[in-house]
Amino acid sequence: MRWETVIGLEIHAQLDTRSKIFSGASTDFGADANRQASAVDLGMPGVLPVLNREAVQCAIKFGLATSAEIGRRSVFARKNYFYPDLPKGYQISQLDHPIVGAGEVLVTLDDGARKAIRLTRAHLEEDAGKSLHEDFQGLSGIDLNRAGTPLLEIVSEPDMRSASEAVAYARTVHALVRYIGICDGNMQEGSFRVDANVSVRLAGESALGTRTEIKNVNSFRFLERAINLEVQRQIETLEDGGAVVQETRLYDADLDETRSMRSKEEANDYRYFPDPDLLPVVVTQADIDAVAERLPELPEPRRQRFVDTLGVTDGDAALLVLERDLADYFEAAVAAAGTDGAQSVANWLLNDLRARLDKSDLALAACPVTAVELGALVRRIADNTISGKIAKQVVDVIWEDGGSVDAVIEAKGLVQITDTGAIETLVDDAIDQFPDQVEAYRGGKDKVLGFLVGKVMQASKGKANPGTVNQMLRDKLSRD
Repeated sequence: MRWETVIGLEIHAQLDTRSKIFSGASTDFGADANRQASAVDLGMPGVLPVLNREAVQCAIKFGLATSAEIGRRSVFARKNYFYPDLPKGYQISQLDHPIVGAGEVLVTLDDGARKAIRLTRAHLEEDAGKSLHEDFQGLSGIDLNRAGTPLLEIVSEPDMRSASEAVAYARTVHALVRYIGICDGNMQEGSFRVDANVSVRLAGESALGTRTEIKNVNSFRFLERAINLEVQRQIETLEDGGAVVQETRLYDADLDETRSMRSKEEANDYRYFPDPDLLPVVVTQADIDAVAERLPELPEPRRQRFVDTLGVTDGDAALLVLERDLADYFEAAVAAAGTDGAQSVANWLLNDLRARLDKSDLALAACPVTAVELGALVRRIADNTISGKIAKQVVDVIWEDGGSVDAVIEAKGLVQITDTGAIETLVDDAIDQFPDQVEAYRGGKDKVLGFLVGKVMQASKGKANPGTVNQMLRDKLSRD
């Protein structure tokens, strides 16, 4: 039998506000347990929630960035359930009237194809607290620092057909919320968590199969692994004559398995009703326009502009816009190098500098080579002041000691040799010193030319113009 996988994701993005969604308590991560929980977060009697305006504006930003409908009148509801880390006995969330309605996210898949994933809605809600088990022998502790932290739950349609598509979509949303500055995306700290709704059906069928929900996955690698395991489990269950049970499951990375947590609740199990303590949120066109003015150029139009006006390849442009600070750095470097150097800037940034940053475990903001200096480096390569090989030496020096490109070139005497007479002497010497290689080249072994070019460059201490060396060697070897 041939099976088709159907996946929808629910993503919880913690909004980057200083205080919680309904109280003035801090949202900073890492405080001692229960030091950042106010009377509102604790659900004390007689207190009233007050909506954080910034959380609403973050949600509108996301809606605008995904071409979604902005709910002009959204309503908060009480989602009732009883967990130790939810002292009120209900979570304030949205259901029928969310702040963000239907929208779309364009995703680039592994093969380069583009696919639109539909958004069902994105709604505001408060986070619950956290149960602690490790430090309490036979007991559980409760930390309510997270209680009331603002979340945007982003719900997709079941448009994904493989784990890799789901990961591509989750990565795109992760990049987008960071790009527009509404979420720091820190998955280790729980700022960005994914629930995956997974089902399978026979290929060609239109009805959806019974789905299971894998909760709170906080790594893209784990997300892909968990979905693949769950798909395989469901297929084996059905092919063995069993039935998939609608339930919530947990992915255990240590055991590399998904296992049942509880039966899956439906909306009516939560007995939603409008929160009587919170008025409906009314959003005007002026509110939307004010948020739109604060929205940066979005990744997709920026990617297209890099391709159309700067001549950057599609693949490199897609990589450059994954992170806003990376795209900003790129544009600042191009401004210093000149538009003609855009692809060269992209090459240096995505290859040499990124490798150095990874090796040094540095963020781009701490890169010793500023965007202006990278632009200067590319400019000096273009005007033949230095070769690409010498440029790496310049970067080595700046990386260790700081300084500017021009100052390093002058101080180290790295100006490229363009004097054809001097280069010809070095070429003649190489031909005389390596007769066997010369004979091999003339016998048809073209790769030997690289050896001879290398010897000339070595003799010039890397300062000879490699293009001139290459051409001069070809001319002499074909002539003599």
